[in-house]
Amino acid sequence: MSTVRRAHLVGSFPADDAAEAMRIVATRLGQSLDYLPDGETGERRSWITTTIDRFRHHPALELSRPGDWSSYESTPRFRVRRGERLDADTIDLGIAAAAKASLPAYLDQRGTIGGGGLQIGIPGALDLAMFAFGPAGMLRYADRFADALTREMRDVHAAAGDVLFQIEIPVELILLTRMPGPARKPLARLLAKRVGALAGAAPAGAQFGVHLCLGDLNHRALGALNDARPVVDLANALAARWPAGRPLRYVHGPLAAADLPPADDPAFYRPLRDLRLGGARFIAGYAHERQDLSTQQRIRGYLEDALGAPADVSTSCGLGRRDQPSAIAVLDRIKELLAG
Repeated sequence: MSTVRRAHLVGSFPADDAAEAMRIVATRLGQSLDYLPDGETGERRSWITTTIDRFRHHPALELSRPGDWSSYESTPRFRVRRGERLDADTIDLGIAAAAKASLPAYLDQRGTIGGGGLQIGIPGALDLAMFAFGPAGMLRYADRFADALTREMRDVHAAAGDVLFQIEIPVELILLTRMPGPARKPLARLLAKRVGALAGAAPAGAQFGVHLCLGDLNHRALGALNDARPVVDLANALAARWPAGRPLRYVHGPLAAADLPPADDPAFYRPLRDLRLGGARFIAGYAHERQDLSTQQRIRGYLEDALGAPADVSTSCGLGRRDQPSAIAVLDRIKELLAG
């Protein structure tokens, strides 16, 4: 566990471009921030929605359910056309291209942060398959996405060198929240094995973090926590099955849920006593602009009592679904929670 609180930005930030996003974030959080994402601006603001929308033009795919992303019930679904095959080398995720484009802006700000490196968001393979093909295609096509993600990570690593890949996995955590208690740990182990395999396919020495997520489509969550137990079960399973030679620097756990602030109840945070991450840090995603500072400080006390150490501070998800004044307010709240 850490002895000093650090700041973390999950990924997206509402700005015109990477240079503006990085400048605002680095100016606000400075040396307390270890890793700097590029803000995932423009078409990447809503995580993988644009990536999946591009499948409308994929020659091997066709739309099986229309959707405009206005809600979780209105997301597009695809299927493979009869007689066609979906190959990994035809899946354009755009991750390497975005990383290369944002590298100059990162180099401009590198000296203002704590020195951990450029943070590149990587959606989980199961998550891409689930949002593209639905439950029926989730397992069937996850390996194709894993191969495409591996290609992207190798390309980024070759071009940018010392970056940190943040694997982002809402489907895995949401599945755990819906499982009865006895089934949760066995499922966590199976899910963690898949995530670990994705990290293991990256170039040797590549650094990783993991962002556990409850969803943030249009700043609304898909999953909900009754307490922190699902976060603990999945985080522990990931740490126990993480591949050698691919350092796991942190696991981020959402303790709020999109527009809903975190619970003001010590019982919610008690499962954090059982967190076992080895050398990885735990980043607590509880900073929220819709909750007053004194309540947030009290919540910080609950979770740090459970952890037995200071907790790194973040939000439950990226800030790209907020307007810029609200996002800046959250950065300031993170800074306030680092103190004291």
